[in-house]
Amino acid sequence: MRARVKICGITRLSDAISAVEAGADALGFVFYAPSPRYVTPIRASEIISQLPPFVVTTALFVNESADVIEEILRTTQVDLLQFHGDETETFCQQFSRPYIKALRVQPGDDLEAKLADYPSARALLLDAYKPGVPGGTGESFDWSLIPQSIRSKIILAGGLDADSVGTAIEQIAPYAVDVSGGVEAEKGIKDPHKIKRFFDEVARANKN
Repeated sequence: MRARVKICGITRLSDAISAVEAGADALGFVFYAPSPRYVTPIRASEIISQLPPFVVTTALFVNESADVIEEILRTTQVDLLQFHGDETETFCQQFSRPYIKALRVQPGDDLEAKLADYPSARALLLDAYKPGVPGGTGESFDWSLIPQSIRSKIILAGGLDADSVGTAIEQIAPYAVDVSGGVEAEKGIKDPHKIKRFFDEVARANKN
């Protein structure tokens, strides 16, 4: 099974098109105001309306209120939700959209048990833990902490770039990989050359 790719932190149409042309399966839009990759719902809607079909659009939230999430969904019409805060399964599944739950991995975490806490999630996204930072740290974590039994069900994030993604896919064989900072010229601005290198490495690893 090939590893899928999600490019997160999209703020510009040109970056979205570069990602899609390179082969992105999904694009992520960050609706968390403290993030340097935050995008307004109106701007995200403008970008999404110009995308080709068969590209999954994802909305990232961190402990956001249900009312605000509903309003953003109406504005953007995104396909998939991604929760990076302390949201419970009951909260996550109330929006009539499929969702993925992000977890920040620390030594000693029982990831199988955490997966069981969100049986309605389409997948778990595993990211590096950094105090006070809900995601997008640009740091990797110890992949050996991921139990073999769940590796095919997870989306691997955290510090991935063209130099590391091939090894990640070969070692872990995740369902998908998620990248943001690893393909940027600066925070919130993607680099098309880094995107291409990233996808070249994904393609190479998927053949092995």
